[in-house]
Amino acid sequence: MYTFTMLIAMIGMLLIPYGVITWLKRRKSQQTTKLAAVLAAAGVVLFLGGATANGQVKTAQEQQVAADKAASVSSRQVAAKTSSKAAAKAEKAAAASSRSAASSSKKAAAQSSSIKVATEKAAAEKKAAETKRKQSNTNLASLTYQGTQTINVNQGQPTFSSADLSLAEGAWEKYGELDQLNRATSAEAMLNQSIMPTGKRGSISEVTPTGWKNKKINGGYLFNRSHLIGWALAGENANWKNLITGTRQLNSPEMLRYEMDVKAYLEQSSKNYVRYSVTPIFRGNELLARGVHMMAQAVNSQAISFNVYIFNVQSGVTLNYADGSSNVGQATGSTGTTSAAGAGSTTRPSQNSGNQAASSSQTTTQNNQAQNNQNTTPTGQVVFVTPTGKRYHKYAHGNGTFTKTSLQDAKSRGLTPCQVCW
Repeated sequence: MYTFTMLIAMIGMLLIPYGVITWLKRRKSQQTTKLAAVLAAAGVVLFLGGATANGQVKTAQEQQVAADKAASVSSRQVAAKTSSKAAAKAEKAAAASSRSAASSSKKAAAQSSSIKVATEKAAAEKKAAETKRKQSNTNLASLTYQGTQTINVNQGQPTFSSADLSLAEGAWEKYGELDQLNRATSAEAMLNQSIMPTGKRGSISEVTPTGWKNKKINGGYLFNRSHLIGWALAGENANWKNLITGTRQLNSPEMLRYEMDVKAYLEQSSKNYVRYSVTPIFRGNELLARGVHMMAQAVNSQAISFNVYIFNVQSGVTLNYADGSSNVGQATGSTGTTSAAGAGSTTRPSQNSGNQAASSSQTTTQNNQAQNNQNTTPTGQVVFVTPTGKRYHKYAHGNGTFTKTSLQDAKSRGLTPCQVCW
């Protein structure tokens, strides 16, 4: 519009001089001047009209520009106000987030501190338990056999720490490294059905633990390759770290009865766990263990709980613990030897041996089954059987309801010896 009005004004500007010049020429030549006057007048009209219209258009455009500018300013003000509100809101949210983060950080720090304290406490407790156990084992090594083969340690109460009883790792078993004399050192486990054997027992005849100087005695051999953790509990076969030279009497019935109690408990449920520890006790550099320290505790239950020391002795045999040599029916009484003549298996101990030497204050169980303790099977011996079982046992273990009967009766019924007991 602005361009059109400008064009009209320019045409008017051109017509004015053209009309005046034409009027002057016609007047000089005495021709009619009417057309020239009309052209000049039209030029004046067009110029004035175009100029006026152009001014009005320009004014309108300026007003529009001003209006647009005002609108733009208003829009910016609104945007700025909105942005300011958004910024304030964002700042408020950031502050809230910062407070939340600080709170979370504080809680995390508190939890971390709590976990650290709990971890340090558990570590200290475990270290204290291990120290106590080591001291106990040192004291046990100094004990002298006085006729009671199995005695209580710490009044029969296990000394496991809460960390020892943790199920965080599930079922497991760990065996200490052989020492510089090639002796087994320890066996620790969290027993459960998941690590119990499912196949047949393998041969262990290739293992010759320290002190292995075996010989035949009344009806059998003096020594067994004694598992620290019984095969029935963890399925370990020819594991040198889990085998020691043990008398038949140590192996069965003394260790066996505790092992069978644990086995029966584990077989009751796949959720049953037992923390188990067996340590062979050597005196100095002797190659034949003086005994074994056995300790067990059912997790979250008192169904299994014992802490005992079993002397490695055999009735009627004098043992030389220095190298495993022995004399049958002869008590030498010399250093490093122990005679178990006339001594037999004991009932489960109920007295506290503490960590003191077994003495006359320790009640000695009378040996009513001396021949049984020598792993012989005389006609008058009492054995255990079940109504449907095909074997007879020295000790009631495993599943089933056991009753006592004579060995003669068991044999007359066609029963055969339990392969675990004998």
